[in-house]
Amino acid sequence: MKGGCVVATYDKLIQVKNLKKYYNGDKIKALDGVSVDINKGDVMVIIGPSGGGKSTFLRSLNLLEKPTEGSIIFEGVDITKKKDENGKKLDIDLHRQKMGMVFQHFNLFPHMTILQNMTLAPMKVKGMSQQEAEAKALELLDRVGLKDRADAYPIQLSGGQKQRVAIVRALAMEPDVMLFDEPTSALDPEMVGEVLDVMKELAKDGMTMVVVTHEMGFAREVGSRILFMADGQLVEEGSPDQIFNHPQSPRLQDFLSKVL
Repeated sequence: MKGGCVVATYDKLIQVKNLKKYYNGDKIKALDGVSVDINKGDVMVIIGPSGGGKSTFLRSLNLLEKPTEGSIIFEGVDITKKKDENGKKLDIDLHRQKMGMVFQHFNLFPHMTILQNMTLAPMKVKGMSQQEAEAKALELLDRVGLKDRADAYPIQLSGGQKQRVAIVRALAMEPDVMLFDEPTSALDPEMVGEVLDVMKELAKDGMTMVVVTHEMGFAREVGSRILFMADGQLVEEGSPDQIFNHPQSPRLQDFLSKVL
């Protein structure tokens, strides 16, 4: 840790090159030529106005949004191609397993207990035994203060508790990167802090994270790199100090004047 920020090591985990996502022919340009490298250990926080392309960019990283053009190279493999370099059909699900995803809404299965929600994917996808998956799940739940809720159902949890479960459920798959799509925007204000605290701990532990958020305090305190996106473009990027204290573009200056 250095000055409250996580210091990244510069091994490229994801390379995004000239990423475009157009709708309605090419009339709506949700992404219009975004290029950026995400390094191992980065806590990359994406800020910007609503409709600026932040969530589309994040969801493109694991192809929940299929790009119109451009490439996404994840751990050396261009996942936008149908085949790998050996001509073998690309198994996108294999790559998605290495990307944990946390959404605004928690997407927990309501008919399953918290423990069952946690163990389903590790057992089905990774082939873990029930005993191994449950031990891992309880360890992760303990980490976020929810071990005593393992046998509860989602309806019995607060929004903040559900989101903490959603985070550790993604961690149970042992991903190489965690993607967060506005993870606190659906929460009551008093629950936001408990979720951000979990994310701060992950950052301290060196987890590579890409976070779309409106929480400027989190971006400033925890981000190692900040991207400012507007109108489908990457307008400016830099350290928290550069972005918040020395913004260059008029678009970013205008945005910050409204949110800070």
